[in-house]
Amino acid sequence: MTGHLPVMLAEVLEALEPRDGAHYIDGTFGGGGYARAILEACDCRVLGIDRDPDAIARGQALVALYPGRLTLVHGEFSQMDRLLADSGEDGTNGVVLDLGVSSFQFDEPARGFSFRADGPLDMRMSLSGLSAADVVNTADEKTLADIIARYGEERQARRIARAVVADRPFTRTAELAELVARVLGPAAARQPIHPATRTFQALRIYVNDELGELARALEAATRVLKPQGRLAVVSFHSLEDRIVKRFLSERSASAPRGSRHAPDTRRAHVPDYRLLGNRPLGPGDAEIANNPRARSAKLRVAERLAA
Repeated sequence: MTGHLPVMLAEVLEALEPRDGAHYIDGTFGGGGYARAILEACDCRVLGIDRDPDAIARGQALVALYPGRLTLVHGEFSQMDRLLADSGEDGTNGVVLDLGVSSFQFDEPARGFSFRADGPLDMRMSLSGLSAADVVNTADEKTLADIIARYGEERQARRIARAVVADRPFTRTAELAELVARVLGPAAARQPIHPATRTFQALRIYVNDELGELARALEAATRVLKPQGRLAVVSFHSLEDRIVKRFLSERSASAPRGSRHAPDTRRAHVPDYRLLGNRPLGPGDAEIANNPRARSAKLRVAERLAA
């Protein structure tokens, strides 16, 4: 399998500590990099999940290399508890989630994720449901501005939304990217990232409900992890990392409690996780040089406590 470099692979393996006889979930199978490394590290079993049917089709070659040890299923990682049960397992010893768009999706113009190569304005990871073109061409100006501001953290969201509504319909990535660049002007063009980066990120996250999926996946992982099982999450922007950080903080043994002077009136805090490390890990300089897409990655790890 080529075309995809698993980010922070050594760090993820160190976090999961794969061992013989155990079971692991690669919740974002993609190019199969994590799954392959886990299977190579020990005599274990892996359930690979991906909402992209193309990823599942590509992965069949890997299934053949590890007969009886790798199971691939098409579905959302937020459903990992149901998918795990359907595969005949009663729990797992580790879950890894590599968030965001995969290199295969990003590098294929026909999928419509990138503004750097013209393609249909699609962006659907699952190849079903509303496309980015549907959103851009039907949403009202306020809704578009809210999407671009919230999910892209774009300060000029209103200006962009106003121009999109005035110039639509859009069917191609290049058309939308050119419009955004025109709206933001020459100053934006001189910045390190393309002017359309935040707008495209926002549409992709919205179309695929990525933040909602992540929140539901963290809950699902908590349900399937066995005691001492590890959860490893690689995120690539602040919106994702914020959700992971808050979830693990609130569900960990280090979560704040009420004092005797200001008692906590909520339910008694029974922690689900022990945080492994006070800060997220980042990629090393060598990895960033080899794979520039890894530069913004953050890895957070936690260990499941006894229920």
